[in-house]
Amino acid sequence: MDWSIQDIAKLAGTTSRTLRHYDDIGLLEPSRVGGNGYRYYDRAALVKLQRVLLLRELGLGLPAIAEVLDGQRDESRALAGHLAWLRQEQDRLARQVASVERTIEALEGGEEIMAKEMFDGFDHTQYREEVEERWGRDAYAKSDAWWRGMRDDERAAWQERAASLGRDWIAAAERGIDPDGDEAQALAQRQFDWLRGIPGTPGGGAGGPTKEYFLGLAEMYVADDRFAANYGGTDGAAFVRDAMTAYAERNL
Repeated sequence: MDWSIQDIAKLAGTTSRTLRHYDDIGLLEPSRVGGNGYRYYDRAALVKLQRVLLLRELGLGLPAIAEVLDGQRDESRALAGHLAWLRQEQDRLARQVASVERTIEALEGGEEIMAKEMFDGFDHTQYREEVEERWGRDAYAKSDAWWRGMRDDERAAWQERAASLGRDWIAAAERGIDPDGDEAQALAQRQFDWLRGIPGTPGGGAGGPTKEYFLGLAEMYVADDRFAANYGGTDGAAFVRDAMTAYAERNL
């Protein structure tokens, strides 16, 4: 049994154009092409598409997804890894939902709000030890105080700014633009300004990151998979590194 490209696009919440693009770049080929030129997808193709969509949810770019799919031939085992991550996210989101529900109930019922319960699932301290090891306790304390001191709308705005920057980096890398060109350098400037706005880190403050710190972060984005995921995987992170390196050599 197989399904037409229109059926799959509707079921997966994507578009026929996207599926054709995946075919063009060799990421997801149809199982067959009909005499009328229509693409059709069988069970194996659907499983592969599910993996592609899951990896996109993780923030990986298309080149990185292709590498992952090529390196993980055992689809059942690979999906088990995705499932573990999804369950972690499910648990975290469930805790956040329950936390917000309790707050609403307390507000509407005029009850005492339990501060500890309000922030279950909103853990920004998970990297505390790593930050203190890299940059010292003072760096963590200052950034933690800055984060806690923001209003909810300010935190949301900051998170959206970071997410928008990451999306723009991924899109630029996928289009294969020149890291030394004007567009990539404008992104590097945004990266510099974003880092300058985080108190407590070596890059925070009016002066912004030093050349050494900026270049060190650029290399870390490639070396650490957790950071690379923010930029579409290793290839995307390498593009960010190259653009940041060119910016640092030119401006810092």
